[in-house]
Amino acid sequence: MSWSFTIGSFKGTAIRVHITLILFLAWIGFATYLKNGSQAAVESLIFISSIFICITLHEFGHILTAKHFGVASPEVTLLPIGGAASMDRMPDKPNEELLVAAAGPAVNITIALILFLARQAFDFDAALRIEDPAVSLTQRLAAANLFLALFNLIPAFPMDGGRVLRALLAMWVGPKKATNIAATIGQCFAFLLGFAGFFGNPMLIFIAIFIYMAASSEAQMTNMIETTKDLLVAQAMETCIVTIPPEATLKEAIEGFLASSQDELPLVEAQGKLVGMLSRADLVDALRDIEPDTPIASFAKDPSSTIHPQEPISAALHELNTIRPIAVIDEHERFLGLLTRQSLAEMVMIKEIKPNWRFSRQSPSSRMVAKRQRPS
Repeated sequence: MSWSFTIGSFKGTAIRVHITLILFLAWIGFATYLKNGSQAAVESLIFISSIFICITLHEFGHILTAKHFGVASPEVTLLPIGGAASMDRMPDKPNEELLVAAAGPAVNITIALILFLARQAFDFDAALRIEDPAVSLTQRLAAANLFLALFNLIPAFPMDGGRVLRALLAMWVGPKKATNIAATIGQCFAFLLGFAGFFGNPMLIFIAIFIYMAASSEAQMTNMIETTKDLLVAQAMETCIVTIPPEATLKEAIEGFLASSQDELPLVEAQGKLVGMLSRADLVDALRDIEPDTPIASFAKDPSSTIHPQEPISAALHELNTIRPIAVIDEHERFLGLLTRQSLAEMVMIKEIKPNWRFSRQSPSSRMVAKRQRPS
């Protein structure tokens, strides 16, 4: 995630802090200092920081449980609204997703019980005054963890409770329908939360926006996974691609882009081997630095990712969310086409309108391959 920096790692997962969290803590400390002095500001920052430590432990509850089922989590990012663990995917089996979703709140409940045992008592009245510095840090932190557990267990996707709901529904109606139901509930909850924010805490509005967008995004991704799970890359890749040779000039690259709607121009040798990719951003850099007759190859980059045409589309879905179009090459590194988000979206649209539509399974060699662009 951009605008964040790494502060450490655990079990192969980088712990990152978003810059907005630093600004949030600075604002809390400054506002408390102006109102109650330096000691109150320090105590407030210690309390808020302790909550975010608990949020980090919450996220690692998800991460370590997912790792047990073979799901990697490269990073977790702390934001003012909580933590966001980046996972390669969710477990395929509903019972595994159920355990991963429940692990986070279980960590918060465990922390709360440990703190209550340390206090040897639970003061319900004190727990309700979580913002009161007169209440002990232990009591307030225990109450905060209970609140985090209960809030996350609200059955509003993509919160933990919504994921639990989806996992339970998936056991009866399948993952696609379960996701759509859970996402709809999550979006309705987001509307209610945002409405409440207009009459109370404005932070609720930002949380509502996050929940709504995350629910929509994950529902779309799940629909795409379910729609394309039995299809191969060869059936979805774009093959009518304008390419340029490695020795092409800036002028030829410009004309190549103008002749197509592509965001990337593959650099392909005469034998068909892919040697680089030139993006529109690379072209803009070249326009600033070189003359029209200068070779463009030095501005091109290595392909962000490549895939074989007989690989399943599911193998590329995660990468398509994070990188540029994926180049499709055969076992001899010959360029065959591009797999893009647009081509997948079009495939999903066709399958939703015509569920029984059968896409061609022709081998790539029998299909139209890339067109080489070499202006006269």
